[in-house]
Amino acid sequence: MLLYKNVETGTHLDPSLKEVNYNPTYETMFAPEFGPVNPFKSQQMAAPRNMLSGYAEPAHVNDFMFEQQRRTFSTFGYALDPSVDTTQVSSSSYIGAVEEAEKNKGLTVFEAGPKKAEKRKKVKGGDASEIDSFLGPWAKYQDEKGVAKPSEDEQKELDDIIAKRQKKGRNEDESPAEEKTILHVKDAYDYQGRSYLHIPQDVGINLRSADIPEKCYLPKKQLHVWTGHTKGVSAIRLFPASGHLLLSCSMDCKIKVGFVPHCNENHAGHSKAVRDICFNNSGTQFLSAAYDRYLKLWDSETGQCISRFTNRKVPYCVKFNPDEDKQNLFVAGMSDKKIVQWDIRSGEVVQEYDRHLGAVNTITFVDENRRFVSTSDDKSLRVWEWDIPVDFKYIAEPSMHSMPAVTLSPNGKWLACQSMDNQILIFGAQNRFRLNKKKIFKGHMVAGYACQVDFSPDMSYVVSGDADGKLNIWDWKTTKLYHRIKAHDKVCISALWHPHETSKVITCGWDGQIKLWD
Repeated sequence: MLLYKNVETGTHLDPSLKEVNYNPTYETMFAPEFGPVNPFKSQQMAAPRNMLSGYAEPAHVNDFMFEQQRRTFSTFGYALDPSVDTTQVSSSSYIGAVEEAEKNKGLTVFEAGPKKAEKRKKVKGGDASEIDSFLGPWAKYQDEKGVAKPSEDEQKELDDIIAKRQKKGRNEDESPAEEKTILHVKDAYDYQGRSYLHIPQDVGINLRSADIPEKCYLPKKQLHVWTGHTKGVSAIRLFPASGHLLLSCSMDCKIKVGFVPHCNENHAGHSKAVRDICFNNSGTQFLSAAYDRYLKLWDSETGQCISRFTNRKVPYCVKFNPDEDKQNLFVAGMSDKKIVQWDIRSGEVVQEYDRHLGAVNTITFVDENRRFVSTSDDKSLRVWEWDIPVDFKYIAEPSMHSMPAVTLSPNGKWLACQSMDNQILIFGAQNRFRLNKKKIFKGHMVAGYACQVDFSPDMSYVVSGDADGKLNIWDWKTTKLYHRIKAHDKVCISALWHPHETSKVITCGWDGQIKLWD
């Protein structure tokens, strides 16, 4: 107690005080603390408390590691000791069931998997798994008893089918389907050796510009119905120049060529629905594009398949280059956002136009075939110079919709685009390709369908099908809806005005019928 003999009793200062309200003496300020000094007091003990039992330092524990050890302990009864250095794991590194940890080599619940709980099955006579003869409810199917088997004839037929598939060494998606053509006329040639491609003399067409009718009239009655297709018709095309032959493709995977109004040839060469078709300039050959990812070149006269083209993508549209010196080239709009250009002679891709952001729906040649216009699911219209893979004109407005069907006017000045907002928009086909806001045709419902538009030869009328199966006819000058005919039971997907007739219109629909109107 000698340490405290000079210290004033009764006046003490708390060492933790920050502020003193009176003037203490020097001895009071520097006097030692009262009471004995704890020789075992550490720095940690001297630190201020933040919990009841003392001071806890903040520490980081990985959530996954914590959950892993917690589950391991609850499943196996052991876990790593968090206070031990885990880099040097031994038997002393575990807490709980140490023997179990040594047996399992310290595997966690995620590495070893949880213990399978014993399932108690309330089965009369005990657990079903304990019965040696019990094989489960599916045991009767193990020896194939009670399972229907094909007869000998059916098994033979199945073996033949499997053998054919193995011989072909392909799936339907990997190789083209076999081509087959059926001729529906007795003789392919007449007494002068002319095929049905020869333009009939009684048509009275000399294929001059003077043969375009001066005045066209509205069709009012149905003349003929083609019922050869068993499923919806996708597209129809008339023979170049004369229009005396009709080419059609359908979802029944078939292509038909025939006189207006008779069927001559039936082509079966695609394994899936045919989407688009196109004649060359002379009509001696035509292309078909189908969902089996193949484009095929056919001979119009013999019905023979000449060539096959594919880049393993679905072709949505196909067009020959209309120039006479480029009849060996064609372009196809593909599902992979590209326009691919093929050379028929070599069968190789010679150019790719890759600027669209969606599947390409239409290709239309303009400006004396020096350029072509394409539309796509990206709701844009692009204009391309032939053989230059960069679009020089790009039209895309926020208000624009996808335009899956486009037709060039007979005078080559206008593009009629079927828009998905139930309108037909007219763009200029020369120079600036501007939208003509005074020429917008409304009144039909086509949202979701690529209904093909067409013009009358004298540019008096615009015709289009719609989703209700109706044929709509507008006046070109006033954009007034003149006439509406119930043409098909389902979607009327295409309408063509005959190039040399005053009032003949051909329509096709998803009811599988093609109709001639006059």
